[in-house]
Amino acid sequence: MQHTLKTALIAALLAATSSIAHAETITVGGKNFTEQLLLADMTVQYLEAKGHDVDERSGMGTSVLRQAQETGQVDLYWEYTGTSLISYNKVTEKLTPEEAYQRVKELDAEKGLVWLEPSEANNTYALAMREDHAKELGITSISDLAETINSGNELVLASNATFYSRDDGLRPMQETYGFEFGRRNVKRMDQGLTLPALDQGEVDVAMTTATNGRIPALDLTVLEDDRQFFPDYALTPVVRQETLEANPTLADQMNALSALLDDETMARLNAKVDVEKESVEDVAQSFLESNDLL
Repeated sequence: MQHTLKTALIAALLAATSSIAHAETITVGGKNFTEQLLLADMTVQYLEAKGHDVDERSGMGTSVLRQAQETGQVDLYWEYTGTSLISYNKVTEKLTPEEAYQRVKELDAEKGLVWLEPSEANNTYALAMREDHAKELGITSISDLAETINSGNELVLASNATFYSRDDGLRPMQETYGFEFGRRNVKRMDQGLTLPALDQGEVDVAMTTATNGRIPALDLTVLEDDRQFFPDYALTPVVRQETLEANPTLADQMNALSALLDDETMARLNAKVDVEKESVEDVAQSFLESNDLL
């Protein structure tokens, strides 16, 4: 009887230990494009160096990743304020960057998600053209693009599926600026292919993001969003409240990392992967080491 009780106590202790270990493990997620793959790997390396037990689940679609965080399958990932504001919380009013951050912070807190300190990186959507082609047509802004198309010029756009369908994407942008590419003049493709397609002359305009490292490398012109259609997309670590409670040092650690990121830094890191063909792991490690975080 005593042996049985001892065995039961040991089993209970092991189960409790296993449960504690599992609770302390931080699952880091990421989306399926270069910037997000970099951020996920950077976060994993950084948190492991800080002594955390970390799992990684990167390369996920936007809505799938958000759902995984809401259901507890992912504890932490880097999100953009505009994405949460419009895609997850259906807020359509125009807000300043600070108002957008405060709004998503409040709305997502109701779902058990905590927005930590935003970085200076604003990876908002943008439209790009080849520099020589834009000069030839006299296009420097999206209003110029609209006027050119409305004057009878057919220009072909490269768009990923997300931009094509989302509430801060192609359709409402065209409505704001009063023009339309036309369905046959929109080529849908993976986000990583839009700028190469533009560079190779397969399309005339490409959707991209402001921190894309290929923009300076390919001599592209980013069109001014002169009607300020695209919302702020401040890159911010978002963590489950339960995860923060189980890991009291996590917020300060992630805020320290967030403070190091801005548009120029992210574009440079993205270019190392997309243009210079360095591995995600090496670029992330080099950045952390250069900032004394490893």
